[in-house]
Amino acid sequence: MSQTQETRGEKSAPKPSNQTSTSMAFTEEVGRLVRRGRARRGITRRQLASDSGISERYLAQIEGGYGNPSLTVLKAVADALESPITYLLPLDDRHERLNRIIDLVNRLAPSEWPALEELIEHRIVQSANSERAHRIALVGLRGAGKSTLGRILAERLGYHFVELNRVVEQEYGANISMLIEMSGVSTFRRYERASLEKVIGSHDKVVIATAGGIVSSPETYALLLRGAHTVWVKAQPQEHMSRVMAQGDLRPMSENREAMSDLVAILEARSQDYAQAEAQLDTSGLTVEQSADRLFRLVQEWIK
Repeated sequence: MSQTQETRGEKSAPKPSNQTSTSMAFTEEVGRLVRRGRARRGITRRQLASDSGISERYLAQIEGGYGNPSLTVLKAVADALESPITYLLPLDDRHERLNRIIDLVNRLAPSEWPALEELIEHRIVQSANSERAHRIALVGLRGAGKSTLGRILAERLGYHFVELNRVVEQEYGANISMLIEMSGVSTFRRYERASLEKVIGSHDKVVIATAGGIVSSPETYALLLRGAHTVWVKAQPQEHMSRVMAQGDLRPMSENREAMSDLVAILEARSQDYAQAEAQLDTSGLTVEQSADRLFRLVQEWIK
């Protein structure tokens, strides 16, 4: 093993025999993409090794489909190939198209990017307004008041009210906790997306209360933003915690003395995603009636 290879923390290992078919297909596709990237540049493996600082032997393993490169290694290879790292990751057709768009944007002078950005935003707004109809979705952390306010808003508007987690439970045939415990978070996220597609497809006038973690799945959250007018319902962390406990849910505090700091960290991590909502409603210090009135006034423009 070369000194450079050791410095990067690479592992030169024989082709593993216990890989699953999925992981094997993934590493083989990574190897194919590295070979394709090298072919596009018209360089040899030795040249790529020199430019990237990755040993030629390890590159051969990667290209052969039985290397297991870290993100650091892939970044070094991508930089040497003068391409985004996403070009070396097996992606679906959607991401292939996105890479194509990036290529086209790179042909423009940076001075033209602001105009392109404005054009895309305008197109998104036009498309979204026709798709969202009279659907309104509430996003935010647990304890913000999404379910309570959602029911009140739906009643005032004469719309259906849907709590997305309840739809997931109906589809799965068990509660959320059991679903996650038995099948994992990934399975829950798949059910969540399928349930959201079902709600959007069957209701033009509906108020949807979502789970706090819906932003964890970019595709599901993008579907929500396209299919409904969204409001980020938020409050101070102390109010989030106290409301959840007032509902009889002591999980935030049980066996976790750092629950408040964890909640703050989650809020900070998700704030940028929640902020993609069209509007925000801060319920801190407000009664339910006051919050409901503000929410009702907030959505008036969307339902005209």
